[in-house]
Amino acid sequence: MTDTPGAEPDDAGFDIYGDLGRAMGIELVEATPERVVGRMPVKGNTQPYGLLHGGASCVLAESLGSTGAALHAGEGRIAVGVEINATHHRSATEGHVTGVATRVHGGRTLATYDIVITDDRGRRVCTARLTCMLRDAPAN
Repeated sequence: MTDTPGAEPDDAGFDIYGDLGRAMGIELVEATPERVVGRMPVKGNTQPYGLLHGGASCVLAESLGSTGAALHAGEGRIAVGVEINATHHRSATEGHVTGVATRVHGGRTLATYDIVITDDRGRRVCTARLTCMLRDAPAN
C-alpha cells in the first residue's frame, strides 16, 4: 500500500479513513511511508464561533501521521498513536486545510511524524507532531 489509497479498505482490510475521518471529510492525496498529504473541509469541522476546531486539526494530523506510520510498519503490523501535540497558529473559516505529514523517525517500534496544516492560501494553521507505537497486528 504505497500508492495513494482509495476510500475503500485495502486488500488486508485496513481502512485508512475510519468512521471519524469519513465524517470529517478527510481525503488522502498522497501516501508513502515518508510523506502523507491529505485535506479536509473547514465547513462542518468548526467550533461555535465558526473557526476550524482545534480538535479537527488534531484529527487530521493524527490521521495522516498514523497512515504514514502504518505504511512504515508494513504488512502484519499496526500503528497505535501514543502521543500528539499541536500548536494552533491561526484560524481558518472557509475552504479546506491541507496537512503534510513528514516522517522524522522510522524505527522498528516507534515512528514519529511532523505534520504541517495550511489553509487554501498556504498560511500555516497548525503544526503537530505524532508518535506511534508499532506492534504486530492482533491475530484474528
